[in-house]
Amino acid sequence: MSEIILASASPRRQELLKDVVSDFKVVVSSADEVVPSGMKTEDIPKHLALIKASDVLSTNPDSVVIGSDTIVVIDDKVLGKPKDEQDAFLMLKALSGRKHFVMTGCAIVSLQKKVSFTVKTEVEFFELTDEDINSYIKTRDSFDKAGAYGIQSQGKTLVKAIYGDYYSVVGLPVGQLKRELEKFLK
Repeated sequence: MSEIILASASPRRQELLKDVVSDFKVVVSSADEVVPSGMKTEDIPKHLALIKASDVLSTNPDSVVIGSDTIVVIDDKVLGKPKDEQDAFLMLKALSGRKHFVMTGCAIVSLQKKVSFTVKTEVEFFELTDEDINSYIKTRDSFDKAGAYGIQSQGKTLVKAIYGDYYSVVGLPVGQLKRELEKFLK
């Protein structure tokens, strides 16, 4: 069997992948993550996952590479990782008391084939005061996460409800990935 590589530095993704694959290595992509203008929002995460996985495959051609990317979407606007505290504040303020979508794309690639998919989950936030937001930002948890929050850490206190795949919101839809990887490896 080919070596499996995860093209992600995310400790959350690495931990979750252990539930799908017992033996894999991590190689982080250095590719430019460019999104073509006009791309449908739901296609963005799987497009970015494919860029990462393909980049790592180019230097590991005998491997099967898994890439992943997560975006947060509200009012058709994509929220990436915040640049600073003010950016994090504005993102969390926009999410306050509202529903939004978290979309995680995955790509599985080898020299022989490529498969990609996106899992979309709806998340609803409690109404947040400025104090709630500033208190959360002080945890420093906002800064490496799309939408400025992590549901698996203190960000869980912001979440009123979730409709869909929790693990997709964390950053890796393990149930869907397991099934896609099993088909891919046959």
